[in-house]
Amino acid sequence: MTTTLITGANKGLGFETARRLVAAGHTVWIGSRDADRGRRAADRLGARTVLLDVTNEESVAAAAATIAASSGLDVLVNNAGIQVEMTDGGVTGAAGVTTEMMRTTFDTNVFGLVRVMHTFLPLLQLSSAPVVVNVSSSLASLTKISTPGTPAHAYPGVAYPASKVAVNMITVQYAKQFPRMRINSVEPGFTRTDLNQNTGTRRVEDSAEVIVRMAQIGPDGPTGGYYDITGELPW
Repeated sequence: MTTTLITGANKGLGFETARRLVAAGHTVWIGSRDADRGRRAADRLGARTVLLDVTNEESVAAAAATIAASSGLDVLVNNAGIQVEMTDGGVTGAAGVTTEMMRTTFDTNVFGLVRVMHTFLPLLQLSSAPVVVNVSSSLASLTKISTPGTPAHAYPGVAYPASKVAVNMITVQYAKQFPRMRINSVEPGFTRTDLNQNTGTRRVEDSAEVIVRMAQIGPDGPTGGYYDITGELPW
């Protein structure tokens, strides 16, 4: 039985990924900052839930202890993320970005991901086929965001794309250091979720496909890569 932890999984892409992986036979842990929401989501899916705030060291350590006492861990999906530059008035561009916006974004999207990776590595290393999926974005592609005429090029924000570029770098460096693990970044697409105030153009059912696919790769699968549903993306 494959055991999977998904951070930020009580709604949106995380929830849909959990639903699909439960259906595929995984034992899924739903990581949620809100215990009640996590419990309700787990009850709906036939999953397990664990209180997990990626920005809090004690919370992540306690979640790891809970999962270690109950099961092993084979797959980690780092899905939790925020996009603070998206407001009712649109996206805050470079002229309006502040250090606080950068710090808040990186605290969840980058430092939170590293905190979870570092804490759960001992459990993953006990698995016979450990897999890590880091949810990135097309906005992390320097090729795309610097190419006029692409949707990524039109995005004016700084904090969110910068955080996802960092996620891609983390993916590559961890993959090199832990060659037995399959560690990849994925781009689910511009999805209608709370992250972007439901302005996205894709359904979570469609966008979760690449996360689910990469969560199920075997020991001979790719590692250190950056993918969307069609294949490998340019960095």
